[in-house]
Formats: sequence, C-alpha cells, structure tokens
Amino acid sequence: MEEKVRINKYLSQAGVLSRRKADEAVEKGLITIDGRPAVPGDMVSDENEVLYNGNPVKTAGIEKVVIAYNKPLGLVCTSKDADKDSIFRKSDLDESLRYVGRLDKNSQGLLLLTNDGDLANAIQKARNNHEKEYVVRVDKPLTAKFVKGMAAGVPLEERTTKECYIKQTGQNTFRIVITEGINRQIRRMCEYFDYKVTFLKRVRVMNVGLGNLEVGKWRRLTKNEEKILREQCK
Repeated sequence: MEEKVRINKYLSQAGVLSRRKADEAVEKGLITIDGRPAVPGDMVSDENEVLYNGNPVKTAGIEKVVIAYNKPLGLVCTSKDADKDSIFRKSDLDESLRYVGRLDKNSQGLLLLTNDGDLANAIQKARNNHEKEYVVRVDKPLTAKFVKGMAAGVPLEERTTKECYIKQTGQNTFRIVITEGINRQIRRMCEYFDYKVTFLKRVRVMNVGLGNLEVGKWRRLTKNEEKILREQCK
C-alpha cells in the first residue's frame, strides 16, 4: 500500500498547486477525493481518485524538472489566463511549471521554474537564507552612506531587512546578494535612501547562475546543478 500524505502536500508534489493554494482550493470545494469533497488534513495517495476542478491528479510517473529562464523586461509572473503579458503567453514554457519567486514587470533576469512543489517551497522559505544575486543601476551616484546603509539592513513596512552583501561596481551601479523575498525589496530599500532603481537584473539563485542564457530563452538545469540545488534545500 502506498504511503499517504496530506492533500495539500499531494497536490504540491504533483506540481498542480502550492501547499497554500491547495489549502485554498480545498476550502473552495475545488478538490474531491473518491467522489467526495476534500477537507483540510485529508490523507491520500495515488490509490485514491483525486480531482482538481474535475481533472485527475497523480504524482506517479511525473518527471521532476527545474528550468532556468531569462525573463525579459515587460513580462509578468502570472498564469497564462491572468495577464496578456504573462511569461507563459510570451514563451513556450510549460504551464504545469511554477515560478519560484517572482520578478516584477520592470525587472529581468534569472527565474527558476519547476513542477516539484516541495522543491519550490524549500527554495522560497526565508528561514533557509538562500542567496539571490542582482545587478542594479540607480538614478544618481552612490555614496558610502548608501552602501553601508543597504548592507546593514533597511527598515521597511514589514520589517527591517537582513544584513546583506553589496559591492559598488560603478558610479551608479552595484551588485547585491539578499536572502529574503520581500515584495519589491531592492527597489524599496533604495527608495528609503532616496534612490530610484533604473535597472534590475537577477543573475543568480543559490548555485544557479544566469550565465550567457539569451533573453527570453530557457534551459533545463544540468544534473550537477540540480543535485547541488536539492542538497542545499534539505
């Protein structure tokens, strides 16, 4: 007999929904198990008939993939039906993939996508302190006060950001490595010091670098990249 897992984890493992979205779908009555509406905490396996919006869900036989995508400016991280500028409308990315951490419309660079819900959740958990590196340009010359202040942590509405690595690379440019995922974090950190971001590009997530991947193109992670990524998420 197959080992049973909670319904939200099952849907996440199947690459259908994140655990949070799965909980919401259960509450809305969108999930059935063996013909009855699912309830929070239900335990299931592939031996059960699990339906999401009437469509069968299975975890067996699903190949887990991780994709590196170079997101262009002007596209948004949403589902295909949610926005005309969705990354899924403007590329040949498989819609079964979940993006791992957003990049806003005015930002570009490395975006990881996967159909492995548990891996996506592990990468995004702030307590895991996973690094994300960016190159940034602002609207006026940097000062020592700005660089020191950004590195020390910046008070935002939610909380003060963690200490981070920052290195000036030009009069108006710098590289920064953060380990959090606060909405529009780098832009808001800069705004605190009265700077406006004019260019923002993510070049690395954990051990995966953007490299020379062309804008708008994607590639599967190498076996070694994926192995290291998964090890860092344990």
